[in-house]
Amino acid sequence: MTEPSSGTQALDRAVQLASTVVQADEPLSFADLQESSGLAKSTTSRILAALERGGLLEREDNGGYVAGSLFWLYAAQHDPWEQLVRIARPVMELVGSDTQETVHLSVMRGDKVVQVAQVDSRYLLGTRDWTQVDVPTHTSALGKVFYAWGVLPVPRRRLERLTPKTLTTPPELERDGAIARRRGYAVTVDELEVGLTGIAAPVRGVHDDIVAALGISGPTSRLDHRVEELGRNLVTRAAEVAAILHGSSHHLKKDLKKEGVA
Repeated sequence: MTEPSSGTQALDRAVQLASTVVQADEPLSFADLQESSGLAKSTTSRILAALERGGLLEREDNGGYVAGSLFWLYAAQHDPWEQLVRIARPVMELVGSDTQETVHLSVMRGDKVVQVAQVDSRYLLGTRDWTQVDVPTHTSALGKVFYAWGVLPVPRRRLERLTPKTLTTPPELERDGAIARRRGYAVTVDELEVGLTGIAAPVRGVHDDIVAALGISGPTSRLDHRVEELGRNLVTRAAEVAAILHGSSHHLKKDLKKEGVA
């Protein structure tokens, strides 16, 4: 049997390295990959560099190798929310650092608003896992984003009133949506629970459509005098997520790195 050509052998080695990284549960170091492959250091280095250039692998700031942008693109086409969470997570951490409050990311699945990621509050009061809670859309700032920007039609019926401040009728929600669009973010104050305030801003996708809502929540006593400040912060941070989605991640990553997150 003839030996494989050098070109085929190089391809096999590259596939082996890429497969090892993609299947790993955590980033792998150069030493990990060189040892597992049994290749010379120079050969390992050369192949990894080629895989990076081709977008098959990416090296993190700590030197570990993870799946590259081509794998992200494929994942986004088949499971877009997993990719969106990955992109938004560093910005969500920044929002948490900025505000100290619980940070949320929600998307539409069919006709339902679903929270897909959360960063917990720095305060003990306000920490709760909302990803497992079915929150009525009209009582949440995240849900109101999808109403206000026309992603989800405002229901033409009277909705459930959970507190005295819950908006329950189409005219109320339409007026609230118009206000949200003017200022750039949606707000709920004591509408889901008395004493709970939420603020959320829309995240725009590559076609300028609304693909997610980025928001925070916390005790009304802590947030009521900061709504405008926090809303502006969310608009800025939501635009940063959108910038990554639009392909501006290289420049934004530098900004995030300066702020100690990326």
